[in-house]
Amino acid sequence: MRKIILLSLLCLQILSCGRDEKKVMIWHYRRPVERKLLSDVLQRFKTERYPDWRFEERFYEPEELRQYFIISALGGSGPALLLGPSDNVGPLVDLQVIKPIEPFVDQAYLESFLSEPFSANTWYRGHLYQVADQVGNHLCLIYNKNLVPNPPTTISELIALKDKLLKGNDSTSRYVIAWNFTEPFFFVPFIGGYDGWIMDENNRPTLDTDATVKAAQLIFDLRNKYEVIPREADYEFANQLFKDGYAAMIINGPWSFSTYTELNMNIGITRIPKIDESGLWPTPMISPLGYSLNVNLQGEKLKVTVELLKYLTSPEIELEFTRLTGAIPSRKEAFDSEIVKNNEIIQSSIYQLEVGRPMPVVTELRWIWDAMRPSYQAIFTGQMTPKQAARAMQELAEKLIRENR
Repeated sequence: MRKIILLSLLCLQILSCGRDEKKVMIWHYRRPVERKLLSDVLQRFKTERYPDWRFEERFYEPEELRQYFIISALGGSGPALLLGPSDNVGPLVDLQVIKPIEPFVDQAYLESFLSEPFSANTWYRGHLYQVADQVGNHLCLIYNKNLVPNPPTTISELIALKDKLLKGNDSTSRYVIAWNFTEPFFFVPFIGGYDGWIMDENNRPTLDTDATVKAAQLIFDLRNKYEVIPREADYEFANQLFKDGYAAMIINGPWSFSTYTELNMNIGITRIPKIDESGLWPTPMISPLGYSLNVNLQGEKLKVTVELLKYLTSPEIELEFTRLTGAIPSRKEAFDSEIVKNNEIIQSSIYQLEVGRPMPVVTELRWIWDAMRPSYQAIFTGQMTPKQAARAMQELAEKLIRENR
């Protein structure tokens, strides 16, 4: 009964969001330091342009963010703006809870966003559903320069670091690298390194391939044969190993950069090492972070929200977040600024981004993730071989897509 009451109160809170005609709410999952800056920016916008309006922000965890937005928007309410990754777009369009943005902005504004090495803004089924305020959100190789002055450029070079790092000067045993290797998102880059991918141009899964098998075997061997990664390492454990100096390198994303620099770690950023057999770089998924409009917006509130959207994605505001977090801005003017050009970490992140692939925004991606996880993780418990796992992933993905569509 207590859970039912709490859920009811939450639903009432969600459904009440946005009913104030002079209040614009943003939902997001920014870190605390970014929340403070966002709150300051909203206050500036209010003071400069709409002093009689209220502009607020609210944090949710990523999965809650999407679920609560869907509940509220389907109920005719919710926040005016949703700030999230581009892969939210497909499911939100399918459920008709966000509206096309291109009718409310001009061509000059649209052309001011990055188009290379990929499009910053997210178009889907012929319409613009998300305007990016930063690009990337991609995995990189992050290394401790005190332990690895020159990072490996190939997997064989990475393996060769084992003898050098097994015992440090302080006689501390170390792993060469740690990362959340049992999670599919952290596995996908290696499939690309063998010239494969998880779906084709028609959104059909492509998991039962030699590329998937070889990528899974490689990570299995890094763990069991070469022993350069921990036998078990979820995201938090791998992150802690790297921060404490027990892992010389980690595969992680831009969201983690400021955490390491705040700890005064001497870090470097570069590409995930090249696959020796294929000669190809692993291809992490690239996902812009941006704003979407609630489908229920209309009238003056829609006008004010669009104006706020333009303000939040102005080069000046984007560069404030870049200075704070090292994020890659989405506007060409900001991207070409000296702030970006002279930042070693940002330039290194861009170097990795250049060999990444845009994350699909279609709803099928959700079902493919669900299909990959159990079979891929079964490899590390000895329940499946990489070949068996690849076939099982494919079969389950096809089943989930067929049933859900």
